[in-house]
Amino acid sequence: MDNSRFSISKEELEKQREYTALARMLVEARFEGKTPKAFVHTYGCQGNVSDGERLQGMLQQMGYDFTDDVKKADLVLYNTCAIREHAEDRIYGNVGALKQYKKSNPNLIIALCGCMMQQERVAEKIRRSYPFVDLLFGTHVSYKLPEFIYKCLSTGKRVFDITESDGNIVEGLPIKRDGRFKAWVPVMYGCNNFCSYCIVPYVRGRERSRDFDCVMEEVKGLVADGYKEITLLGQNVNSYNKDLSEDKRFPALLKAISELEGDFIVRFMTSHPRDCTRELLDVMASSDKIAKHLHLPFQSGNDRVLKEMNRHYDREKYLSLISYAYEIMPELSITSDVIVGFPGESYEEFKDTLSLLEEVKFTSLFTFIFSPRPGTKAYDMEDPVAYEEKSRWFKELTSLQEKIAGQRTAKMKGRTYRVLVEGKSKTEGLLSGRTGGNVIIEFMGDESLIGTFASVKVTNPKTWVVYGEYIG
Repeated sequence: MDNSRFSISKEELEKQREYTALARMLVEARFEGKTPKAFVHTYGCQGNVSDGERLQGMLQQMGYDFTDDVKKADLVLYNTCAIREHAEDRIYGNVGALKQYKKSNPNLIIALCGCMMQQERVAEKIRRSYPFVDLLFGTHVSYKLPEFIYKCLSTGKRVFDITESDGNIVEGLPIKRDGRFKAWVPVMYGCNNFCSYCIVPYVRGRERSRDFDCVMEEVKGLVADGYKEITLLGQNVNSYNKDLSEDKRFPALLKAISELEGDFIVRFMTSHPRDCTRELLDVMASSDKIAKHLHLPFQSGNDRVLKEMNRHYDREKYLSLISYAYEIMPELSITSDVIVGFPGESYEEFKDTLSLLEEVKFTSLFTFIFSPRPGTKAYDMEDPVAYEEKSRWFKELTSLQEKIAGQRTAKMKGRTYRVLVEGKSKTEGLLSGRTGGNVIIEFMGDESLIGTFASVKVTNPKTWVVYGEYIG
């Protein structure tokens, strides 16, 4: 996997550093010594969240502080998602609501970026229908944010850039992380799978992997800074460096991270069944530092539907991976994604998905009714089943999964788990954390435990949350 063609040159990065300094001067002049506030909101997946942290890092270097109140913002940036129609509709509504803030604060900069904006039809709609939006850019040029902000401030004109590209790799961008003890670390970007329902390859570009040593250095720095949970990210992490020698592929990277000194846990997502290997599962089983949680989307339990989805595996291969994973990790927690009502799917085919749930016993599922995305192959497929019928299938699936989840959590009663305490629960007086299997557990405890590992004994398991007693 030759990634040199994806790398941004040192000269281009230096150019953006120069724009950062110029933008900061304009920001300071405009606000006369006061620190302007930026409101940054990210929609969608963990990859988007990671991108958002880098956008925040660049804004911080340009002199911005941050606010959670859009009414107090001098710059609003929405980092968008394109995975489903509902997500796009919500973003249009939220962008429309910004018009009133622009009227009361003409100096407000409104910026839109991310996967949704990489689509030409979306950019054109924003250009025509939302004239108060100042800045729009796609996924391939986000590293140029300093240049875009400088042009907005210096000219007062709108800036739009959705340059088409196979993608890029940019190292050395500043990062303002959202958490103090949990960190996202992208290891690769893009996707080559072209599932027939998915827009991601078109808006994220081709698969490209970060340098092995660059990833290791970032993780080492996080461990040294006291981070307790590190999640490795990619549209398909299993494809990391897949064309290189085995000592540079994803299992090797995961193993190398798990061998670092320090008290932390490492997770990864998303894992595609096409490239999931026994070697990867063996590495997971080999170290207590690797969370015993595997997110492995299957999407459908029917082979004909999987073929139409262009998933590159069948039911038998998926179940063989699961069988081996349970064999070497009996306590493994498996989660997945499911699409209900793919074009042409019959109820009899849908029942194959239900039977797969019964066989695998997932901890939890992300379930969706098929959402047609313009530009994908599935968008033009004949889809004779009414949405109301699909909704009934969806309810049947979620009811079954709720039953399975309840059975799984019931078996946790009386057992003690090592939990990363994430914060205060919505229930007053309780703390909330997650087990290595990604199950939420709540318990009484002092707030000083937040950000640390704690031993918690399960006393009252519910379907989606279990309650426990702090042991130590």
